[in-house]
Amino acid sequence: MTFSNLKNLEKKLNYNFKDKGLLETALTHSSFVNENKMKQYESNERLEFLGDAVLGLVIGEYFYKSFPRDLEGSLTKMRAESVNEKVLFFISKDLELGDFIRFGKGEKKNGGNKRESTSADALEALIGAIFLDSNFNNAKKIILNLFDEFLKEDGYKLFNIDFKTMLQEEVQRSGQKAEYKLVKEEGPDNDKTFFTELYLDEVLSGRGSGKTKKESQQEAAREALERKRNV
Repeated sequence: MTFSNLKNLEKKLNYNFKDKGLLETALTHSSFVNENKMKQYESNERLEFLGDAVLGLVIGEYFYKSFPRDLEGSLTKMRAESVNEKVLFFISKDLELGDFIRFGKGEKKNGGNKRESTSADALEALIGAIFLDSNFNNAKKIILNLFDEFLKEDGYKLFNIDFKTMLQEEVQRSGQKAEYKLVKEEGPDNDKTFFTELYLDEVLSGRGSGKTKKESQQEAAREALERKRNV
């Protein structure tokens, strides 16, 4: 990773870092730190912690001002749905963030650079770095720009559809039997990825992966629904 490459990311963000070291740290995965015998605090995890807090405050304020009559429970639900891993991953893909993250060779070989959680975490770290490099108002401006399409027209709700329930309703009407099979688990205990296959009447109809078994089942159900509706 070179500064010239990072210039491309800065253009996508419409923000130029004064402290390039903060930007590099935000894009440094713990596996890179481990393989290169760096200090643990030199990974992006501390910036991720900070960015998560800044992001939560910005989005929370947005909903608070946009829905002056909504109660705390409703505001909490909207905030949680709009900053979940899938939304963060979608935004990070748009930024091509995965191409800028520094991984250890082993992590990259095992597909760690393709995990949704890794890119989502890096986006939060990036937000934390922008906050430290400038101020809250600059970070807020960039966050609202990145999340614009998800906040307007309730776009974030598209990432919170219960595909499993939708599929179950369809198969009940058709008299089919749905069976989810956990076929594989990858990664360490604190960062596992689960892989599920979905069978309808014993026919493989969908595959999914996720950081939880439930998430992998949702992905499998989504794929099965798409196949059924394209038949």
